[in-house]
Parts: sequence; C-alpha cells; structure tokens
Amino acid sequence: MNMPGMTMPMPAKPSAKMKPAAKKKPAAKKTPKARRTTTPTSPMTLPAPDMKGMNMGTAAPATQGMAMPAMDNGHGPMAMTGVLGPYPMERESSGTAWQPDASDHVGLMTMSAGWMLMAHGVLNLSYDHQSGPRGDDKAFASGMLMGMARRPLGDGTLQLRASLSPDPLMGPRGYPLLLASGETADGVTRLVDRQHPHDFFMELSGSVSQNIGRDSSAFIYAGLPGEPAFGPPAFMHREAIMDSPEAPISHHWLDSTHISFGVVTAGLVVGRAKVEVSRFNAREPDQHRWNIETGPLDSTAVRLSWNPTRKLALQGSWGRFKGPEQLEPGVDQTRWSASLLYAHEIATGWKLAGTLAWGRKQQEGHKDDAFVAETSVRHGGWTVFGRGEMIENRELIGTDGPVYRVGKASLGAVRDFRLTKDLSIGGGGLFAVNFVPQSIAPLYGGRNPTGAMAFVRLKLD
Repeated sequence: MNMPGMTMPMPAKPSAKMKPAAKKKPAAKKTPKARRTTTPTSPMTLPAPDMKGMNMGTAAPATQGMAMPAMDNGHGPMAMTGVLGPYPMERESSGTAWQPDASDHVGLMTMSAGWMLMAHGVLNLSYDHQSGPRGDDKAFASGMLMGMARRPLGDGTLQLRASLSPDPLMGPRGYPLLLASGETADGVTRLVDRQHPHDFFMELSGSVSQNIGRDSSAFIYAGLPGEPAFGPPAFMHREAIMDSPEAPISHHWLDSTHISFGVVTAGLVVGRAKVEVSRFNAREPDQHRWNIETGPLDSTAVRLSWNPTRKLALQGSWGRFKGPEQLEPGVDQTRWSASLLYAHEIATGWKLAGTLAWGRKQQEGHKDDAFVAETSVRHGGWTVFGRGEMIENRELIGTDGPVYRVGKASLGAVRDFRLTKDLSIGGGGLFAVNFVPQSIAPLYGGRNPTGAMAFVRLKLD
C-alpha cells in the first residue's frame, strides 16, 4: 500500500493472485535512487563544525528560530547561534561585546532540564619581576571561572551568566606593573606602577533576546556587576592577548568598565550590525574586593558594532561617565573608543588573532589618548603573544600631575599540555620593555625599565 512519503508492504500470502505483484522487481531498483534524493535534504545531515573542546570556529550560518539547536544530530554537534541574536555564537564575547565570527569559542557544555549549561575557566599562578626603583617582585594568582545557562524563550533566548575571580587573594595592592595606574588599595592613595586586583564577582548578569526578523533581534542585558556597551571586549576575553597573565597599562582607557556595579543595556541587531545603549554606575569598584556594591545608574554609553566579514569585528563607542574615579568625586569624564579585532586560521592548525584599539579620556579640558596593538599565533599546544601600547598618563606623579606619554612592548609564549579531555596545564613567560620620557627616567632607573613574568596555568575547557 503506497502513501505519500512512505511505502507499507502488505503481508504476502501464498495465493495465485499475489504472484503477478511479486514479479514487479523494477520497483526494488528505485529504492536506492529514493534514498539518494532524500538524504541531502534531511536535517540530520547539516554540516557541523569541529568541536574539539567546544571549539566552534566554523559555525554554520544562523537562521531565525535557531536559538537553541540540538547539540548532536548523530553526525556531529550542530552549530549554535548567539544569545543576543540569530548569528554564530562565536561572535559573542564579554558583556554584550562582539568579536570576529572566526574566533575560538571553548568551554564545557551539557544539557539539563531544558537548559544548556556551559563553563570555562583559567587559573594563573605567576611570579612577577618589575625592575628599577619603582618596581617590585611578587607571586600571585589570577584568572576567572565563568558559568552560563541558556534556554529558548519564545523566538529568542534567556541567558544567565556568572564570572568569579581569585584576584582578591593577591591583596588590595594587586601586583607590580610599571606605568599602570588606577583605583586604590586603601581609599586614600592611588595605585601607581601596580595593577589593582579585580573583584571576586566579575559578572552576575542576565539577558533576554527576541528575534524580530530573519537576521535581526532586540535584547536587554542587566548585570550587578556587568559590562556596559563601551569599548572592545575586556582584555582577558580578547583572543589576541587572552593567554597573557598581564593586564594592559591601557586598561582604564579601554575596558575597565567590564566590572560595573549596575548596568542595563538595550540593543538592536540587524544582520552584521548592532547598536546598543547602556545606563550604568560608572564609579570604579572600591578597595573592598569581596562584596557587591550599588549606585545610581547615572552614566550613559552608546556603542555601534559591525562585523563586515567572519574575520573582522569593529566597534566605536562613546560614554559620559559620572564621577568614575573614587579619589576624584564630582569629576566627570567623557570617553571614546574604537577598535578592530581580527581572527583567521591562516593555515591548517595555525590561528592568527589581532587587536587594534584607541581610547580617550576627556575631563576638565584634558584629552588623554591610549593606543594598543595586540597579536597572537597559535599552533598545536603553543601560543606566542605580544602587545604594544602608548598612553598619555596624568597619574604617574602626584594626584593630578602633568601628562606623560609612555609606552610598553611585551612578548611571551605558553605551552599547554592536555591532562584530560576537559583540563590542560601550561607553562610560559613574557618579557616587557617600558619607554618613559627623560624627565621622569631617574624615577624608573632609566628610560627603559623592564618587566618579566613566569607562570603556570590550569585551563578548564
């Protein structure tokens, strides 16, 4: 008996009337042809990216209604779409920031009660040496542990995200880092030539998105703490430099807002473009690193992002920051930022990533700029990374000293070894040369003080 889409053979009986039907053997020859025509259109044969440790750098194009595709279809894992819109998940980075679609996206993933759960993390144990009279030595731990949970919500996605850091264990004075400045260890004096520790709670956020077209969506993101729509992804999330345990000296020009205690962002995605607006608490975290702070959402940021190709992610952003500096109450800032992120597999097994970024802090008639270039090359278990920076800093001498144009160049490498399917251990180091003007060279023991770090790390991916 034939029905549309299927053939149901009737039970055969030893009857003379059935014999003529048994002689119709040509019908059996059509069976292989039918299988060949149905297999390519079967949803079980969609192309899927390689997922080594949840590395989904070759995501298939996203379509509407794919906010939570199946994890495995019998032929390998399916490509996942983003949380904030119908595009490849690889595009999403810290907060609501974008990175290239060709970026690596690693992590553990499982399903539970309709939720997709993901986790990844890194723990660095570092020994730091900074030369000269203003330098110091210190051993410290840094890193992060991030967990995410997402599920479909209508024609969109609900996500909850938490990120924790061991940084408070290093003490309120952080670690030595020549030419870095910002925040405080005691609420009285500014940290200079040191990198402050990040708070234990780096992010506690939630987001809701809804698709409003084949390639468009609207979303709302909120965090306490969270990351407003300003600047490129935070430095520990940028593929070009995420393997370095050292913070950039340009941190407070570009991405120090990644820990803002109070953020609400609304955004619209149309194809490869995104516009978003944030209201947030711009006051930097205080010296108490284990708690959660609150404050009025009286600052504003606007960001326009565009991924013209899979390899590139561009953004331009502006923000009006209400009293951001703890030690300068009542002094507002206007900040600008622009960046280009690049990611590409330049040859089989060889991954290249890069960052070009500019940031400006403007207050009381001053305009101070920062320029950053970052790059990394990964092959097998090896990663080589480097960074160059130039900043205009008014905090190196006194509380409101003259501006000094200073710079830094660093180069490092790390080798990772797989312990289990989900855990690896690595070891590496970096060397940095700093550049200071002659007027303050005696304070640093010369115009080119140096820094170095050796580190081992554990990665959960």
